Amino acid sequence: MVATKGKISLVGSVSLGTGVMIGAGIFALVGQVAGFAGDWFPLAFLLGAIVAGVSAYSYTRYSSVNPSAGGIAMLLKDAYGPGVAAGSFTLFMYVSMVVAESLLARTFGTYLLRPFGLQDSAILVPLLGVLAIVAAAIVNLLGNKLVEGSATTTAIIKIVGIALLAIAGLVGAVASGSGLFAQSSGEAPDIVGLLAGTVLCVLAYKGFTTITNQGDDIQDAKKNIARSIVISLAVCTVLYMLITVSVESSIGAAGAVKARDYALAAAAEPLFGSWGIGITVAIAVVATLSGLLASLYSVSRLYGMLQDMRQMPSLPARVPQQPLIITAGLAIIATAFLDLTQIASMGAFLYLAMDIAVQWGVIRHLRTKIKAKPWAPLLTILLNFSILIPFTILKVQSDLQTVIVTAAVATAVIVGQVIVMRVRAKEETS
Repeated sequence: MVATKGKISLVGSVSLGTGVMIGAGIFALVGQVAGFAGDWFPLAFLLGAIVAGVSAYSYTRYSSVNPSAGGIAMLLKDAYGPGVAAGSFTLFMYVSMVVAESLLARTFGTYLLRPFGLQDSAILVPLLGVLAIVAAAIVNLLGNKLVEGSATTTAIIKIVGIALLAIAGLVGAVASGSGLFAQSSGEAPDIVGLLAGTVLCVLAYKGFTTITNQGDDIQDAKKNIARSIVISLAVCTVLYMLITVSVESSIGAAGAVKARDYALAAAAEPLFGSWGIGITVAIAVVATLSGLLASLYSVSRLYGMLQDMRQMPSLPARVPQQPLIITAGLAIIATAFLDLTQIASMGAFLYLAMDIAVQWGVIRHLRTKIKAKPWAPLLTILLNFSILIPFTILKVQSDLQTVIVTAAVATAVIVGQVIVMRVRAKEETS
């Protein structure tokens, strides 16, 4: 097939998809997941892949029928009509994506400062994160092909780098005679903790949804969006399993929890020493920066669609590239005021709420139009609730503030949409 001028190729799409997925998810969340799941945190990442894989069915079916830059926004609009429900759940997705960008940004700062022992700095971590967002926004302003080219190059670097690091760690564990799970405590799995940890793991895969926003920019969108989603999920699953088993073999769950926000760097130190930390930091920097590039590209297109649907505000007309500027600005605010744990939890709550709405919309309103089998979205809803309920219970017990803030954000979004719809109705009537 001859490439369409200015359009993103399948390889470029996969690069952008994995660029969003292979970033903060694996670098920042391993320690947090281990805090919930204990020794079984690699299994939590596998369960997260299963949940994401089943969920992806609805997105691939819809994209094969109606690919667009709006992606999820158009799906929800088709399912629920142009009203409060569609607008609110689309904004849940948008906010969760912006929050994910701040997760990438703060992870960039955390790992970059790790060699200097400043990874816990309350000033330097968010400052470097803000600078990373600004740099990624500037690259996006320069055009699609530059974003695609950089995404492809960095995707190769981080996939190969992480894979080699993980495999070397596994080989080292076996060669030492200690075995792959020598650091395990031997405790039986805590099912509630395992399921709760799976919620955060879903964040490491949810970047596949940004691929649905490429409808106007990708070659042969009706086929390639679905292909890109499947390939990206498969690549990330293999990579995540390699790295989590390697971390388990190196420092165990206890070591991952202690290191928390920089578990991969801590896991590289016992086998590779300071060189291991340096290599891991370099890969993390590439991964998070490329993730920001890809995420800003996709999320700004979602905001543009919301502007077209008159569900989001605009800046003065003379300001160019408004979706990108607004998205980057919101990500900067989240980076400056939220820590990694709060960011991850808020993103998980909002994303899963949106995903449940998507799956229900497919079952009730879209399954005939997109020729979808109802068992997949129904199973997704059951899986989402089975992990979200334990996660909510544990977060209420340990971090009630984040739960309250998330509920406040969700309420503000819904109230805002009610107001927007009433104003629009009055304008149309007059």
